[in-house]
Amino acid sequence: MPWAETIRVASFAAPLKRDGPGLLLRDLRGGEDDQIAAIVGIVATVAPDILLLTSIDFDHDRLALSSYADLLAAEGVDYPHRFTRLPNSGMATGLDMNGDGRTGARADAQGYGRFAGHGGMAVLSRWPVDEAGVIDLSSLLWRDMPGASLPQVDGRPFPSADAQAVQRLSSTAHWIVPIAHPEGTVTLLGWSATAPLFDGPEGMNVLRNRDELRLWTRVLDGEIEGLVEGALAPEGRFVILGNANLDPADGAGLQAAMQDFLADPRLQDPRPASRGAAAGPDPDHLGDPAHDTAAWARDGPGHLRVTYVLPSADWGVAGAGVFWPAPDDPLSPLIGQDGQRAGPHRLVWVDLVLPEGD
Repeated sequence: MPWAETIRVASFAAPLKRDGPGLLLRDLRGGEDDQIAAIVGIVATVAPDILLLTSIDFDHDRLALSSYADLLAAEGVDYPHRFTRLPNSGMATGLDMNGDGRTGARADAQGYGRFAGHGGMAVLSRWPVDEAGVIDLSSLLWRDMPGASLPQVDGRPFPSADAQAVQRLSSTAHWIVPIAHPEGTVTLLGWSATAPLFDGPEGMNVLRNRDELRLWTRVLDGEIEGLVEGALAPEGRFVILGNANLDPADGAGLQAAMQDFLADPRLQDPRPASRGAAAGPDPDHLGDPAHDTAAWARDGPGHLRVTYVLPSADWGVAGAGVFWPAPDDPLSPLIGQDGQRAGPHRLVWVDLVLPEGD
């Protein structure tokens, strides 16, 4: 028998990060931030049952996350269950992690960030999060991932052997999060990767971006077991979702890695699309613009597909989309006339059901 309802799962790199600790909470409680109002409006319109946010500041008491959830509840979308942990972004190392000869800068953290917790991740859910069952892969050292591609210059570790001895793979986080749906567990594999930009000849961010994606393949292959406490391949149905910062056809980075990942027979790609993205193609891009999920400047990256919601092959998919209304859509004011009111990224959603006979 199919499940009694569809489950809408979404990922959104909404810009809920600020330049210092506590500033997001200030803006959430202030009630005057137009960007926050737009982000709330988008989530309330799409109304996912489970939402992964991939750019939200972390605080120890989850005050910002709770305040954001309160704003959504006031708009009729209630998420009584939430999960977040301290990300790698902004986590100080005390070392020179980018080879510029200095320490203590944003690029010298485990992941680029102004402070510990800057631009982390969070899960909002209609159903309980099995926190005891969460597997956090964020502490995995980059060099310890099977098949890691570590940067080198002139045959030497970049930026140094000492830096590679402490460098974590996850620039933000990699989580395996079980959601206790009444009719069965929904397991999320969520991440947010570094942008494959701002490199020197060593290509560190390009390589790290690819390996952050490839980590999920290693997880599905069972190759991470024993490297991180409790790390196991997910059992049953799962959903891989988040901001890969990698398009399979255009922009910076190693597109072949995303092409290979999307071709994995254990996954399915619902290819969420939107009228808004289709209406604004980049003339020099190769990919189908309808599937783009971010709108950067034309003289920069342009429009790209970087956010993904990829169910395992044993799910049924009832629908999928990207919240990117066309200019003539009554909902277009939520992204603004310039398309940037809620930031460059768009919310991506997929509706899941159990196939007939399960």
